[in-house]
Amino acid sequence: MSSVRVTGLSVRHKKTVVLDSVDLSLGTGVHGLLGPNGAGKTSLIRVLATVARPDGGSVEILGQDSADRRGRSGIRRRLGYLPQEFGYYPGFTVREFVAYVAWLKEMPADRTPAAVERAVARVGLTDRIDDKVRTLSGGMVRRVGIAQAVVNEPDVLLLDEPTAGLDPEQRVEFRELLRELGADATVVVSTHLVEDVATACTDVTLVDAGRIAYQGTPDALTALGEVSDDPGDHPIERGYTAALRAHRRSLENQRAQGAPAGVREAV
Repeated sequence: MSSVRVTGLSVRHKKTVVLDSVDLSLGTGVHGLLGPNGAGKTSLIRVLATVARPDGGSVEILGQDSADRRGRSGIRRRLGYLPQEFGYYPGFTVREFVAYVAWLKEMPADRTPAAVERAVARVGLTDRIDDKVRTLSGGMVRRVGIAQAVVNEPDVLLLDEPTAGLDPEQRVEFRELLRELGADATVVVSTHLVEDVATACTDVTLVDAGRIAYQGTPDALTALGEVSDDPGDHPIERGYTAALRAHRRSLENQRAQGAPAGVREAV
C-alpha cells in the first residue's frame, strides 16, 4: 500500500516550470530522491511536506488529500520533515526545541518528555540535550534537525539533504538510523550524494529538470554502471551518470521532434 501518491504534479516558480507532470508512488522503506542541484528535488519535498502547494496534479499522503485543509492537518501530525535549512530558536536548549516541535505536532503531553529524550539519543546528542542550540556546531545543529523530525515517530519522514554538515562517522550512523526508521515508515531522503542512496535506500528516484528520469533499486542503478563507460569512480556513480544522460538525450529528441521544451530551470 502506498503512503505517498503523487499524480500529474506540476509546480511553477513565476513563469518557470519546476516540476512537470510528476507521478510517484511510495510505500514503507527508505526512498532515495537523487538528482543534480537544481533538479526540482527540494520543490517536490516541500510539496510532500505540505509547506508548498502544487500548481497542478494531486498529492495524497497517508490516505489524506493534501489539498484539503482538514487533510493537511491530519498529515502534519503524522509527518516528520527536515528542510534543507530549518529555523530554530537559538535561545532554546536542545530539549526545549525538540519538545516545542512535539507540541506543534499535538503529541500528548505525557508522552513528550520520553519521546524527546529518545529522539535526541537517536542522533547521539544526549550529552548536549540541555545545551543551548546556539552553542552547537553546524553538524550538531543538523542532528537536532533530524531529532525534531523523528520525535513523533512519523509514518512519513521527509529529509532534504540530511547529511549536510555531518562527518563521515556521523553519516554512517545516520544511515543505520534510516534503515531502522524505514522498517515501519515511509522515508524519503533527498540528496545529491550517490553513496548515501547506495548504502541506505531500498529504491531510488532520479529527478532531472523537473521530471522523473529513472526509478529502480540501487542494485539496478549499479548494474547499469557496470556496463557503462560514463564518468564515475564507482559503478553506481556511473549508473547515475548514464541514467541522467539517457534522460537528457530523450528530452533532446522530444524537442527535436517538436515536443514542448519543458523545464528550462529548476530549484
